[in-house]
Amino acid sequence: MGTTSDVQHLKFRDPERAAALEHALEVQTRALGRTPVTVMHVCGSHEQAIARFGLRAAFPPELDVIMGPGCPVCVTDVPEIDEAVALALQGVRVATYGDMLRVPGTAKSLADARAAGARVDVVYGVAQAAELARTISEPLVFFASGFETTAVATAAVLLAGPPPNFSVLSAHKYIPPVMEIVAEMPGSTVEGFLAAGHAATITGWGVFERFAARHQLPVVVAGFEPLDILAGLVRLVELIASGEPRVENTFPRCVTREGNLAAQERLWKVFELQGGRWRGIAHVPNGNLRLRDEFAAWDARRRFEIDVAALWDHAPPALVAQCQCGDIMAGIASPHDCPLFGEACTPDAPVGACMVSAEGTCKIWHQYGGHPDLRQLRRRA
Repeated sequence: MGTTSDVQHLKFRDPERAAALEHALEVQTRALGRTPVTVMHVCGSHEQAIARFGLRAAFPPELDVIMGPGCPVCVTDVPEIDEAVALALQGVRVATYGDMLRVPGTAKSLADARAAGARVDVVYGVAQAAELARTISEPLVFFASGFETTAVATAAVLLAGPPPNFSVLSAHKYIPPVMEIVAEMPGSTVEGFLAAGHAATITGWGVFERFAARHQLPVVVAGFEPLDILAGLVRLVELIASGEPRVENTFPRCVTREGNLAAQERLWKVFELQGGRWRGIAHVPNGNLRLRDEFAAWDARRRFEIDVAALWDHAPPALVAQCQCGDIMAGIASPHDCPLFGEACTPDAPVGACMVSAEGTCKIWHQYGGHPDLRQLRRRA
């Protein structure tokens, strides 16, 4: 057994290393000789870290790092919200994550349903929802959202044998197919992708190899500490400069090529891929995770008659038509391009899903003061 002196401690916030990475990122980006160089990350946790630690002040002006559809709450489509709201208004008890409460459907949110007397519980995860179901006799539906990471947790609970009054309304999504949509969007200027380390912990980084080869775009898997993100971006720009459309993993302490095989087995035993719309983006082939026939007994869509048509009599708020959340998640627009941002749409009174979720671009930018050009402020000082 090694002693403490033998262990090389990982340092995630080393100022000297950060300065070296910042310099390398600037050198590599400017060497390309064009502006902007546009890359996309597809993870709300990456955007949170970039905003929280002020990393955009460290990015060279020629580098545009934009967020794609990496917020699971934001891309939960209106009909999926309507299903949860309709169930709640029909008297079925619904449990879900706190971020889902205020996401608007056609005309109502789960928060609206709860204000009208529906029983809607906020839980921290699917296991807590299953435990709640065990303490009651009435049916309980868990409105499940999230990407591969949270879908694995849902699968594990179903495989463990939940109580008979428990069921799942799945709005789980699968990230790789939507990257295909973004890469194929007309006018896309994205030259490379920064992939989420936690999702790749499940799927492995090898899942992106066919995408990189097909679209001739590099993909770099990165973690969530400031140095993780800077190192990932440096490598991504290096691959763009060299014209190498391959996948690289800069998060080896957690991610392997194969991923977590036991978690994948559970995921695909319970779920299958199905096409469906992602809010504001497009129909995404194989983008939704739906319960397999073997788990129909716990599938809320098969267990209940869900009358979403009852919600269509209510007109959506007039401001919804002006919301640019879809374009923001597709990387076509930024929050400052939306006339509602920070004015008619705020965290206290959100119009679109991007201002509701803690992983939504609009909520993050609003929380951390928008997207100021800190380089200009630094030069003036």
